[in-house]
Amino acid sequence: MNRKVLWVGLLVVVPLLGLLVANMGRDPHRVDSPMIGKPAPPFSLKPVGGGEAVSLEALRGKTVVLNFWATWCAPCFEEHGELQTAARSLGPEVRFLGVIYEDEEDRVRDFLKQQGQAYPSLLDDGGKAAIAYGVYGVPETYFISPQGVISSKYAQPLNEATIRKAVGEAQAGMVGGSR
Repeated sequence: MNRKVLWVGLLVVVPLLGLLVANMGRDPHRVDSPMIGKPAPPFSLKPVGGGEAVSLEALRGKTVVLNFWATWCAPCFEEHGELQTAARSLGPEVRFLGVIYEDEEDRVRDFLKQQGQAYPSLLDDGGKAAIAYGVYGVPETYFISPQGVISSKYAQPLNEATIRKAVGEAQAGMVGGSR
C-alpha cells in the first residue's frame, strides 16, 4: 500500500471522526440561536377569534412553550397533536402559546376547529413578534423559563418526549448548549 495515500486518507478521515464524536450527544433538533440565554422579547397579542390580548409578561413565573406555526406548514400539522397532548398533561405551571406566522385568521380558525385547540393561538399582525424572536420559518418553538429567559429553541416538529425534556430544562434554569 502506498504510504502517501494512507497518510492523506488519515488526514481526511481522522478530523471527520473527531467532529462526529464531538457532536454525538447533541440534539439534532436544537438550534443554536443568539436568543438563548437572553430575556424573551415581550409581546401582547390578540387571540384568534377575539378576546383580551395575551402578554408574555403576565405569564412570568410560569414556564412558557412558544410555538410559531401556520396552517400552510405541513410539519406544523404533524406536531400540532403532540403540542396539544403536552399542553393538556403538563399542568398549570406550563403555559403553551401558539403564534400564527404569515397566515389568515379565517384559515387558522377553520384549522383549529378541525384539529382542536388546547391553548391560545395568537395573531402576530405585521410579524413583529416573529421578527423580535428571529423566526425564519415554521415551526419554531421557544422554551422560556419562569424567569423569562429563553432556554432553548427548536426549528423542527417536536414530539411529546422532546417537549417534556425541554420544559424540564427550562424549569431547572438550564440554558442552551448540548446536553
